[in-house]
Amino acid sequence: MSALQDKATHLLGQHRDPTLLTVVNVWDVISAQVVADGIGTTALATASHSIAASYGYPDGEHIPVDLMIEVCGRIAAATDLPVSADLEAGYGHPVETVRKAIGVGIVGANLEDQMRPLAEAAAMMEDVMAAADDEGIDFVLNARTDAFVKAGDRDRGAVLADAIERGKAFLQVGAPAVFVPGKLTEEEVVALVDAFGPQRLTMIGVPGTPSLDRLEELGVARVSYGPMPQRVALTALQELVEEVHRGGGVPASMRPLN
Repeated sequence: MSALQDKATHLLGQHRDPTLLTVVNVWDVISAQVVADGIGTTALATASHSIAASYGYPDGEHIPVDLMIEVCGRIAAATDLPVSADLEAGYGHPVETVRKAIGVGIVGANLEDQMRPLAEAAAMMEDVMAAADDEGIDFVLNARTDAFVKAGDRDRGAVLADAIERGKAFLQVGAPAVFVPGKLTEEEVVALVDAFGPQRLTMIGVPGTPSLDRLEELGVARVSYGPMPQRVALTALQELVEEVHRGGGVPASMRPLN
């Protein structure tokens, strides 16, 4: 457990460091190895959407939880870097799911609030942190609020207020970080960092958000990329198919795998 604790403490330290933590999400062992070998990679994070897709399941907890945990464990075993897992909303049993994840070497996780009643969502985050504490590690719970994801056509100011209220509640029950996915403006990022404190907000790097350098200046802790790395890889595969059918072949830029 000491090695796992070391990884957890290291991952937490990366979130607390003023240097922005960037994680390119992975979905299987080979993608994990490629990303881990990339210059500048200091931690890994899985993407639930991508893992589910690779097994033919739609996103949204349709993949069997034990299969999701197995894949996360294989990824964790394939690298010496700390690994955080996207565990959606916990598959009906968030505490048990997090315990299983820790058991296979995972030291952090995203958990969605799905905009459930705030007291219920905060209690879930608190229970998960208590369970992780029982396991003896500094588990990096990336407590996710879906305020912007589920905003629809609501007023952006009201949505931002919801995200702030929910994120502060999750921090108060012990979550180290709050994940606010969505295409955020610089003004919204500033408001969230002011509310949560520096190095507490984590984001997804969708096109149109402020640059990584600017997010670091603003005090964001981490930027991840969700299912987009898999989409980039599959786009390259589609382009190869098109090129082959035009009479060409593999690009000269193709790199060998170790």
